Amino acid sequence: MRDPYEVLGVPRSASAAAIKSAYRKLAKKHHPDNNKDDPRAAERFAELNTANEILGDEDKRKQFDRGEIDADGKPRFQGFPGGGGPRGRAGPGGFESYTFRGGGAGPGQGAGAFEDILNSMFGGGVRGARPGAGGAGQFEFDTGGIGIDLDLNVAMTVSLEESVQGGEKRVRLPTGKELNVRIPVGVVSGQQIRLKGQGETAQGHPPGDLLITITVAPHSFFKIEGADLRIDLPITLYEAVLGGKVRVPTLGNAVELSIPKNTSSGRTFRLKGKGLPKAGGTGDLFVTIRIMLPDGNDAELEALMEKWRDQHPYNPRSGLG
Repeated sequence: MRDPYEVLGVPRSASAAAIKSAYRKLAKKHHPDNNKDDPRAAERFAELNTANEILGDEDKRKQFDRGEIDADGKPRFQGFPGGGGPRGRAGPGGFESYTFRGGGAGPGQGAGAFEDILNSMFGGGVRGARPGAGGAGQFEFDTGGIGIDLDLNVAMTVSLEESVQGGEKRVRLPTGKELNVRIPVGVVSGQQIRLKGQGETAQGHPPGDLLITITVAPHSFFKIEGADLRIDLPITLYEAVLGGKVRVPTLGNAVELSIPKNTSSGRTFRLKGKGLPKAGGTGDLFVTIRIMLPDGNDAELEALMEKWRDQHPYNPRSGLG
């Protein structure tokens, strides 16, 4: 992944407020719901979230600035404490080999003695020394007893419809590799998809796995509550007073809902089985009525309401004290 400062477009001296503002602005711009025709919108959105997780957290930001974690939030190998530690250089597979340099071996301090010291530090993890010029020795570390995390973690944002119906989505890895990933039916936010052997590689070790953490993007009008869905349904004033049938969107086909006469705003109707899949069945869709008045001023409607108010006064707030 790119440098999180670069992703959010802020300098390293940026304040927490500036980072928060930059993230909100970019998240709104690149949200998948606002870029439905852009196949890479979800990838950019996930990258923004990862950058914000690091820079938006004071402790993680300090760790990144000190070089303790990388742009994906993974710990970096920091070497050995003190000034006499090994000097590393990149080796095959992206790992480092270490050369211990000295001014020659004195009594009791030859390669074997130094190897004993290292073995006590690493639990037998040093294979031996190959003497070089000037008494320097090259030591090879046996990582068999040291765990190496080769798993890759990436984020993927899917739409509510994709989470319900499943499908296939393309994901770009930090390595630059792209994969088509099958989205399971009924996936939920926080769930992980594991792809065996698609992680990082290192010589002498089996490849790691790819762990994809799913986020279900907010929907434009449905709200998720477990396996249930909620929607605010706008109706006209005359539909509320006279009643009638109105169309309600669902994740499948729209259905008709009968509105009784004199329905108040805020009344909620339950449509069974129109929610999300769950173990042993399907959740419900809860429809809350919102009465909407026409735009602008309507002199005829105002005159009618004045007449009705004078002839039929009532106080719906009488119980509030």
